[in-house]
Amino acid sequence: MAAGDAQALSDFYDEASRYVQTITLRILRDPDEAEEVTLDVFQQVWKLAGNYDPARCSVSSWIGMMARSRALDRWRSLQSRRRMLADEIPEGVEPVAPGVGAETELSSAQQRERVRSALSALPDEQRRMIELSFWEGLSHSEVSEKTGVPLGTVKTRIRLGMLKLKESLGEVRHV
Repeated sequence: MAAGDAQALSDFYDEASRYVQTITLRILRDPDEAEEVTLDVFQQVWKLAGNYDPARCSVSSWIGMMARSRALDRWRSLQSRRRMLADEIPEGVEPVAPGVGAETELSSAQQRERVRSALSALPDEQRRMIELSFWEGLSHSEVSEKTGVPLGTVKTRIRLGMLKLKESLGEVRHV
């Protein structure tokens, strides 16, 4: 891809799109939005392929963080738009959140179980901070506000937990 090989992008998309879609769908909870963000992620991968450094992280971590970041940006944008439109919703009408379908299932039951096991082995305070940040899509500041824990402590707990997870899980390849 770094050399401009479109077939390489196509092959990579075939291998990694379900992984990216799982991340984006988990955060956005809207299949259409998740698909759009997934395509945005692969456009970003195409543009940044030459900057990828395997010494810094695995391909799955690189693309996973891109997906998470793009999905959170979209989620925040949607929340802002919904707040602006809230005044326009007629009284007594409840907005309906889209359901989460079977597409959200991770591709590998073994990987899910490894992650669950590694998370459950973390100290409660680290696990809780990671869950709020990664699974609920909260920023570190939002985790701090929600839990009443100082921001620096939230960041430290997430970092220590992530280091323990990295050590526990080793190299988990998704792509």
